[in-house]
Amino acid sequence: MSAQAQTYYTPEQYLEIERNASYKSEYYRGEIFAMAGATTRHNVVSGNLSANLNMALRRKGCRTMSSDQRILTRHTDGLYSYPDIVIVCGQPQFSDLYKDTVMNPIVIVEVLSKSTEGYDRGDKFLLYRQLESLKEYVLVDSKKIHAEVYRKNEAGIWFLASEAIDIQGSIYLESVDVTLPMEDVYLNTDDLPLD
Repeated sequence: MSAQAQTYYTPEQYLEIERNASYKSEYYRGEIFAMAGATTRHNVVSGNLSANLNMALRRKGCRTMSSDQRILTRHTDGLYSYPDIVIVCGQPQFSDLYKDTVMNPIVIVEVLSKSTEGYDRGDKFLLYRQLESLKEYVLVDSKKIHAEVYRKNEAGIWFLASEAIDIQGSIYLESVDVTLPMEDVYLNTDDLPLD
């Protein structure tokens, strides 16, 4: 029995493939990872978050970008990923002339699902923390009412800054001065399956 050879790609090869693909893939240290589709509940929660953030930020010089926005975490050997929501304040900084990969998010939001929760809480968060521009990292559970905001303090230490565990709760994003009530985040999800 022979071992199957592992194929490694350069960032340039990944971007060429990705820009011509009909589906999204993430990239890290030479490997390309296909992204799985999300559940309806995940999509509704993500849509609610995006709508509320868009309304709250419309006159603050910041903008939200959806899960189709690729970001690059350069200090981590080139993690290219597609967070559920990215907030950029001021002008977006792009990685190249194609202007399709952002490098300066101030807030990243990930909606957790059963298959991604461990990665989003662990290794991915560790990689995202290398972004100098990133001030807050938001995790919102798609299976139950639970949201967390991790914030970087003046010393560069990340800590749990805001948390909501029921429908009456809310989370606060200090970097953009936005409060997100859970009743808005989980609107129209009561009748949706958890998986």
